[in-house]
Amino acid sequence: MSQPPPAPPSLQDLRQEIDSIDEQVHRLLMQRSDIIDRLISVKKTQEVGSAFRPAREADMMRRLVQRHRGILPLDTVEGIWRVIIATFTYVQAPFSVHADLSTGESAMRDSARFHFGFTVPFIAHFNPMAAVEAVAKSKGDLALVSATASRLPWWLELEAEGAPKIIARLPFVERADHPAALPVFVVSRVADSAMVTEVEMWSIRVSGWNAETARAVASLAEIAAVPDSAFDGAALLVSVQGAGNLDKITSALVTAGATVRSAALVGSHATRYTVTTNDAARS
Repeated sequence: MSQPPPAPPSLQDLRQEIDSIDEQVHRLLMQRSDIIDRLISVKKTQEVGSAFRPAREADMMRRLVQRHRGILPLDTVEGIWRVIIATFTYVQAPFSVHADLSTGESAMRDSARFHFGFTVPFIAHFNPMAAVEAVAKSKGDLALVSATASRLPWWLELEAEGAPKIIARLPFVERADHPAALPVFVVSRVADSAMVTEVEMWSIRVSGWNAETARAVASLAEIAAVPDSAFDGAALLVSVQGAGNLDKITSALVTAGATVRSAALVGSHATRYTVTTNDAARS
């Protein structure tokens, strides 16, 4: 005679399991904070400026997406991890986020809160140069500037030696319907060892900028251009991925009739990591 199937667990049993897991998560977070406390002593983080580590964070977020599965939405788990990472970074070395609101206040606030939470102070600015200037005067603050088209060539402020640089592009993980989808550059000063250099950002000033020269380089790189009415030219912010591509871009500009007046490296960031609809469904 076959045995009857075991009775399903009661709601009370399942809720007790959830409470036990919640307690374990909390204890692990406190254990993480103990390690951060020891890390501060070892690294003396307060003496080196921003504790933000774009290379490590980009890698952490990629691995998070790759291992994620189940019914918990990826948006939720990414948001939880962003708050954990940003808050513990703030605990290591307090910093503020200076956000340029000139291209849209709500989208920029969503990006700042999603990626840095509510513990990190948020300071609003109404043009990108003001946000970058605030970071330049700080010890380890971050500036958030929209990576979409700008009416001001704010990246010129990053050309000088010792100036802050572009160190990351957010979101680290791009996908359709991301809750903080606005493309944002993070500008700050961090240790060279913390930088990720998969994509270099170059400030290029040209004469002879027009529709023809713009078309000549449109397929080679992502470019933001601000025309300069003082001369027939423009200030360009160019994303360069791969060795030798900068030469290809400048050669294309010259071939199209432009003159390259100067080129300066103004930062770098991780390659854009995109999750497709099929990837999200499998997770």
